[in-house]
This record gives sequence, C-alpha cells and structure tokens, in this order.
Amino acid sequence: MTFEKVLPILKAGGKAIRSQWGGDEEYILVITNQKFDGIDVTPSMLIKTTSEGYSSFAPTVCDILAEDWEVVLGD
Repeated sequence: MTFEKVLPILKAGGKAIRSQWGGDEEYILVITNQKFDGIDVTPSMLIKTTSEGYSSFAPTVCDILAEDWEVVLGD
C-alpha cells in the first residue's frame, strides 16, 4: 500500500507499518486533540517500538514513496 492510501487511515485513528522495517517497530499513528500546559498541540505522528516506547515520527522521502505500507490491526 502507498503512503497516500495509508494516510487517511492514520488520520482516522488507524495504525500502520512498513513491511520492510522488520526491526522493533510496531506501528505509527497520528495523535490529535492533545494539550500541553493547557495549550493545544498540533497533530503529529508517533512511532511505537518494543524497546523505546513512543517517539516522534517524521516520514522520510523513502517512507513517502514506499509501497510496502500495511495497516496494523489491534494493538
């Protein structure tokens, strides 16, 4: 699946991963409606890994052009 096809799924609360990664990456997701110190935070992406927990995620050009995106079902 392309990034263009998976992005609406992420925006709707879904999770996705690239099959090529094959490391400890579990999935990426979009977070919205967050606040910090009572101030709205703009939507962003996080990646969940088995070793680090959650980290910020910014897709690379390779990620955007890749065609190996898969929707992750469940947790």
